[in-house]
Amino acid sequence: MKRTLYIFQNGELRRKDHSLYFETEGRKKYIPVENTSDIYIFGEVDVSKRFLEFASQKQIIVHYFNHYGYYVGSFYPREHLNAGHVILKQAEHYLDGRKRLNLARRFIEGSIQQMGRVLKYYRSRLEAKDVFDNVLHDFEKESLLLSDAQSVEQLMALEGHVREKYYSTFDTIIRHPDFVFEKRTKRPPHNRLNALISFGNSIVYTMCLSEIYKTYLDPRIGFLHSTNFRRFSLHLDVAEIFKPIIVDRLIFSLINKKMLVKKHFDKLTDGILLSEEGRKIFVSELEKKMQTTVQHRHLGKSVSYRRLIRLELYKIQKHLLGEKEYEPYAAKW
Repeated sequence: MKRTLYIFQNGELRRKDHSLYFETEGRKKYIPVENTSDIYIFGEVDVSKRFLEFASQKQIIVHYFNHYGYYVGSFYPREHLNAGHVILKQAEHYLDGRKRLNLARRFIEGSIQQMGRVLKYYRSRLEAKDVFDNVLHDFEKESLLLSDAQSVEQLMALEGHVREKYYSTFDTIIRHPDFVFEKRTKRPPHNRLNALISFGNSIVYTMCLSEIYKTYLDPRIGFLHSTNFRRFSLHLDVAEIFKPIIVDRLIFSLINKKMLVKKHFDKLTDGILLSEEGRKIFVSELEKKMQTTVQHRHLGKSVSYRRLIRLELYKIQKHLLGEKEYEPYAAKW
């Protein structure tokens, strides 16, 4: 399986002969190009046109993050899997209001289902069962309203209410005075827990984008998130299903195991962000999680979390082609 490369150092990334080459002031290193699927750049890294041409030829996506860990953008090479028929069907499902609403509703259903799965997991392990019971009961009531929604905007509002209740349980799960949720804040995050959520979500968005590149789907056409002046949107739809079971579970684990503590955050004038050391710990543990496997009940075999994302995309593609109705992934652990 190809691997993801994370670069935190400053330096220069270039093509050398038939491989990639990363050079810093004190270090020179060849990167096995045939074994690299995507590159995340957090440091100040210079790249050349020759490097980008080579990355495109080898189908390597490059994701850029700025000094503070904010996602900046991606070098998305020219699609190597072309299928005009799939793109036409994707556009048709976006332009047809009924078909778009149907798919958008399924993404929300999947998201609520996964949030509920996380809460049930912690309900079985913590004493404050009434807190989880109340929120899970609200999830059931909100889920019943999904079929009544007449627009994507109504669905987004419903999902927002559910997520607000979901986040209200974080303090019960974490029980740590240094990581109090308070409320969701993003740009910039106002406390450490929000900083972790924002950073983790941005990484999962790019993971979904990288997996879309390996399918016939067009990342520019989403269904829950509007296809407007934003360059990509489909990865945001798919990420809704995986954020709770990948990002949130990882955050709880990192805090409870004291792998991330106060010293791993930088206080800015108007917010708090994960430090470089904190980001290194986060992505290292996230990579380990992405390589762990879960039993896939339909395939009857174990697959990695990264593979789960790809399988979800194949299901969406089959839905668009009229081969099988899309049912979002539902974790059963």
